[in-house]
Amino acid sequence: MSKLTDVPKRILIGRALRSDRLGETLLPKRVALPVFASDPLSSVAYAPGEILLVLSVAGLSAYHFSPWIAAAVVMLMITVVASYRQNVYAYPSGGGAYEVATTNLGARAGRTVASALLVDYVLTVAVSISAGIENLGSAIPFVVEHKVACAIAVIVLLTLMNLRGVRESGTLFAIPTYVFVAGVFTMIAWGTFRSVVLGDEMRAPTADYEINPEHPGLAGFALVFLLLRAFSSGCAALTGVEAISNGVPAFRKPKSKNAATTLAMMGLLAVTMFCGIIALAGATDVRMAENPAKDLFHNGVPLGPDYVQHPVISQVAEAVFGEGSPLFLLLAAATALVLFLAANTAYNGFPLLGSILAQDRYLPRQLHTRGDRLAFSNGIVLLAGAAILLVWAYDASTTRLIQLYIVGVFVSFTLSQTGMVRHWNRLLATEKQQAARRRMIRSRAINAFGAFFTGLVLVVVLVSKFTHGAWVALLGMCVFYLLMTLIRRHYDRVAEEVAAPEGPSADMVRPSRVHSIVLVSRIHRPTLRALAYAKLMRSDSLEALSVNVDAAETRDLHAEWERRGIEVPLKVLDSPYREVTRPVIEYVKNLRKESPRDVVSVFIPEYVVGHWYEQLLHNQSALRLKARLLFTPGVMVTSVPYQLQSSEAARRRARKRANWAAPGSVRRGPAERSKDSSPHT
Repeated sequence: MSKLTDVPKRILIGRALRSDRLGETLLPKRVALPVFASDPLSSVAYAPGEILLVLSVAGLSAYHFSPWIAAAVVMLMITVVASYRQNVYAYPSGGGAYEVATTNLGARAGRTVASALLVDYVLTVAVSISAGIENLGSAIPFVVEHKVACAIAVIVLLTLMNLRGVRESGTLFAIPTYVFVAGVFTMIAWGTFRSVVLGDEMRAPTADYEINPEHPGLAGFALVFLLLRAFSSGCAALTGVEAISNGVPAFRKPKSKNAATTLAMMGLLAVTMFCGIIALAGATDVRMAENPAKDLFHNGVPLGPDYVQHPVISQVAEAVFGEGSPLFLLLAAATALVLFLAANTAYNGFPLLGSILAQDRYLPRQLHTRGDRLAFSNGIVLLAGAAILLVWAYDASTTRLIQLYIVGVFVSFTLSQTGMVRHWNRLLATEKQQAARRRMIRSRAINAFGAFFTGLVLVVVLVSKFTHGAWVALLGMCVFYLLMTLIRRHYDRVAEEVAAPEGPSADMVRPSRVHSIVLVSRIHRPTLRALAYAKLMRSDSLEALSVNVDAAETRDLHAEWERRGIEVPLKVLDSPYREVTRPVIEYVKNLRKESPRDVVSVFIPEYVVGHWYEQLLHNQSALRLKARLLFTPGVMVTSVPYQLQSSEAARRRARKRANWAAPGSVRRGPAERSKDSSPHT
């Protein structure tokens, strides 16, 4: 079985890497930017459209609010980026918002942040892939007809890429991300030049359409609520900002400085692209509607169900570059591809956070294990499975999935910045140098404003999106929180139970006697080896034990035993119902009842075979016996292996794979705790 799985495994994810090559997988800034920032960078492809879609409810007259909403989103983006730059310097170990909240606000706040981030990472994959599929489906009808299957296929492909290692996946994703960024900046620059210098009139393909508002003439509280809902939809541009603070250990040294620089670069690029697209959308008269078939009119006639509403970025690109031009096609292709790759932010953030949570005993320890390519493979696979389930449940619909989005990220934003305020308060209480105090006070002011602003946005998001699906995200957070609490409680209980006492204990008291039993079915080489090994243990008493399920075989066993003159006494247990396991278990338990201070040592001869199908034909009774005996106090179980000839072939195969991955090896990757933790502004 190992041979059958190793070959495709190596083809798909490559050869295993030695642990001492971990440093080679660390990322320079130019690769870290597309790895950790592809989500916030790509969100400019749909965040402007989400604002216009919500405003269209009140009609075309509400579009003049879009620059103000964009300005609020930009202010929030700058605030969050500035706040998280404090995080990466103060807490460079990779815990991000989770570590900040746990250290400064307590374990409950930490679990809340962790559950919010885990839910948001899963949604990032589901939303990004679904958005990419819908964009691609506008050009390829087959994708629309099978969008769930196509979305799942893309998730599987991204999973395989990330299982090959974070550096390799980053190199693969860097090119389309940079092409997308360059394309958007070229579009903004050329559009500005045409409008300001050349005086050209650029018109989007929807510029001549009319919007039939669902609620015309909104005013007062209703208008304020609509603007808040549009703002909360535009806040999708902030998803993924926290991934850099969670992924600091993946950066090259100096880790904190490189992470902070990458975070600033990401913020600058995202803000510029977002503002540019919003401005060009207004200049080219882009029209969007939540229900374009009924609410968009051309010459007084509804466009009907056959109309396909293209994203804002596509309409602006067509107006600036011209329909069918090479630059338009390049940007369209890069946009669709980068939406797929935006999920890579979650593929790097989720496993790193899962590893730290596992180290803190909030998730299974297997998530702290590095795979063959030094990536946290178990976390990657778990993320993929959860995203596939979500895509299948919501039919890969971006419209339905987007309602669940950004709730978790603003929970983490708010608690993280609140924790940072307490962090600076604690340091200021002991710091005496005035220069350092001024830096800390400035950092505290940034984090305090960030906590207030993101907390306000969280309330807005919850109020405006709760009935539209945000409650599902909250439910997912509650499930993760409860699961982490129960796992930690289990690990704590086990640790307390198995902790070695300082003084004498019952576990250190030598047993009065050791009664050894060798299980015998018939006399052959494995039985003789087990008997010889049991004699070597010098037990207080030794006997062979067999179960009578066939009278003729039992008589032959007795005769052969006496003929060979084996010195170990043979005891036969009757089994009228032809059971093997139950009589042995009852016999061992009776020995324990008669002498509770004695230890019973059971030796079980086993075949060692070389093929998986041979394992199905042997050792089944031994496996059942071991499984039952392990639950019996005071009983030690010893397997005495006997290697058959086929095991030699397996040993030769294992030697060939020695440089790949030894069978049964456990690879653990510590969540690196960097010493680069000096406060910085």
